[in-house]
Parts: sequence; structure tokens; C-alpha cells
Amino acid sequence: MRVLVVEDEARLAAALQRGLAAEGFVVDTAATGPSGLDAARHGGYDAMILDVMLPGLSGYEVVRRLRAEEHWLPVLMLSAKDGEYDQADGLDCGADDYLTKPFSYVVLLARLRALLRRGAPERPTVLSAGDLRLDPARRRVTRADVEVTLTAREYALLAYLIRRPGQVVSKIELLDHVWDAGVETAPNAVEVYVGYLRRKIGRERLETVRGAGYRLAT
Repeated sequence: MRVLVVEDEARLAAALQRGLAAEGFVVDTAATGPSGLDAARHGGYDAMILDVMLPGLSGYEVVRRLRAEEHWLPVLMLSAKDGEYDQADGLDCGADDYLTKPFSYVVLLARLRALLRRGAPERPTVLSAGDLRLDPARRRVTRADVEVTLTAREYALLAYLIRRPGQVVSKIELLDHVWDAGVETAPNAVEVYVGYLRRKIGRERLETVRGAGYRLAT
């Protein structure tokens, strides 16, 4: 397995290269954002370990550009930025995992192996179904490039459905995943919010499958 390590701290990069090589990986390193991006695009790697704070281009921007180019190389982001919003930003940009420094080398290896087991399926950062687009990082929804304003519940409902385009999703499943756990909610609440959502995205986009649930048309 070939792994790219993009890290500007020379000692850490060298330590990672030695440790991963001892585990049987073929490892290349890059010390800047632009050089890491170029290597990731053309190097044929199986995974990348990517620092956030890099010269020239941040790790966030590196992974954002890769995903925009539909390059699905698995990315483990490694950073001293340990705030919850920092981690959320990295994952929303398209990283597959986020590990904060200082870190356990045993945990890093386990997470890297997990990424490699999953492979590199498509994982777009902007979700779509037909002319609908939902950007989780910006919490922005558009239809035919026109922004659609949704309430928090309407957004959560659409976000769940757009990850399952063309699939029938039952009311019970929507209650379990979109409404608050532990709070008793009547099933007709789903019907109410489906109605709200239809008025904003188009009735034809959200179909009722009698006796089964709802389906977002692609």
C-alpha cells in the first residue's frame, strides 16, 4: 500500500515515514500544501495523511480541491488544531478522519487501516439529486442554482432524504433519524414537514409511496 504523508514538521514527517515503512507501507512525503496536492493528484496513492497548517495551501484547501475534482483518495487529517469546530471543518471539507496532535501511533495505524479497508468510493462534499444541491459545510440548499431557505427541521429532513435518492424511506425511519431521540413525536409530524418541504423544492420532487413512505426523485 502506498501512503502519502503531507507534513511540514520535518521530524514528525520522518518519524511517520519510518514507522509506516516498518509496517510494510511504501511512504512518500511532501512538506507544503501545493506539493502535497500535486502528489495526491498524480501519485496513485492508496491513502494520505494530511496536516492542516501547511505552507502555501492549508490541508483544508488541499482536500477541498481534491473532492471538487472528484478525486476520492482516502484522507486522514492530522492536526494540532483540536477544537470541535476545527475537526468539523476538516470532515466537512471532505476528509475521512481527523486525528489531533499529540496522537497515539497505535491509533493512527488503526485508523489508517480502517480507511484502506473502506477503499475510495465517491464521497462528494456537496450532495445532489437532480437539480437539487445540498452543501453540508455551508448548510446551503439550491434548486436549479437558486437558493432555497429552509428551517432547521426542513433542512434535516432533506439532508436525510438526499443521501438516499430514489430510495423509499419510511415515516418511522425519518422520525428516528430526523426528530429528537427520546422525545415522543406523532407520525403525522413527518407528513406536515414533508408538505412544508414540497412547497419549497417542488411537489414532484418528493413522492409519496402509499403504505411505505417517501422517495426523493433523482
